[in-house]
Amino acid sequence: MEEFVVYILYSERFNKNYTGFTSNLIERFKSHNDLGTKGYTLKFRPWKVIHVEFFTSKSDAMKREKYLKTGAGREFIKNLISKL
Repeated sequence: MEEFVVYILYSERFNKNYTGFTSNLIERFKSHNDLGTKGYTLKFRPWKVIHVEFFTSKSDAMKREKYLKTGAGREFIKNLISKL
């Protein structure tokens, strides 16, 4: 069974965060930090993973990612960052 991961990345250097979901966190993280050649995350390297959540359903992972991008979700992320 495939597993899906919702993740939050944080760039201390730029005080930025990024939320996404994937079925392969290791490869996706490499893409954000090393391999990617375009996109938002390229500008704010290096990133570190500060939070992960696992799901068995792609739709549940997508719903959680969408929630984390709402006002309430951003507060959750802000709280995570304040504890670093």
